[in-house]
Amino acid sequence: MPEHLPNPPSWTCTGCGREWPCATKQSQLLAEFGGARASLAVYLGSCLVAAAEDLPTLPLPRARLRFLGWLPRARL
Repeated sequence: MPEHLPNPPSWTCTGCGREWPCATKQSQLLAEFGGARASLAVYLGSCLVAAAEDLPTLPLPRARLRFLGWLPRARL
């Protein structure tokens, strides 16, 4: 089974070639981080910053959605 890792500077997935984090990696990250949503958000935020440096033409709203927009919301 291929690993779904980021491939800077294009930030494509090494496992499937889609934009990272791909759907498979999103599921893996949710499982890896369990209920630690804040920790996962910090990790993905650091990835977003690195990707923004590598992909200066990527619009920030799209980058935010790609890296953070899929995270589950906290239940109140």
